[in-house]
Amino acid sequence: MAKEFTHLDEEGRPSMVNVGGKKVTQRMARARSVVVVNVEILAHLEGGDIHTKKGPVFQTAIIAGVMAAKKTGELIPLCHPLGLDNCQVAIVINQDQEIVVECTASLSGKTGVEMEALTGASLAALTIYDMCKAFSHDIVIKETRLIEKKGGKSDFKRE
Repeated sequence: MAKEFTHLDEEGRPSMVNVGGKKVTQRMARARSVVVVNVEILAHLEGGDIHTKKGPVFQTAIIAGVMAAKKTGELIPLCHPLGLDNCQVAIVINQDQEIVVECTASLSGKTGVEMEALTGASLAALTIYDMCKAFSHDIVIKETRLIEKKGGKSDFKRE
């Protein structure tokens, strides 16, 4: 059987997926965004965070990411509004001196939380951009991707 887009009805019009008949299962998704900044910005890294006049960048981005994940159903038109059981955002500097944002969302429900994790990681990355742009606009959010999902019809893990 060929795969089909789930958000289209029989006539090809946008449609929210009906999850009414689905079984409640434990669902989890983890997404990552990578933010590349220059050395001028990284020079402000102190005590595991970048400090600006607006406040601590990573701490603010973590809060923004959690808030965004909780509002995904309001931001993406055909997403179901979900009550997350948990949402965690972690930010680290990797060996390439890039800022890595990971958002993990979970719930017991009838639909997955991939979009919540992706939204959380994306908005945390955008918050880092916003708070650091006074130092330099040489900032790139180079990737946002799903890393892992569990629950529902299938599990997925990026190698």
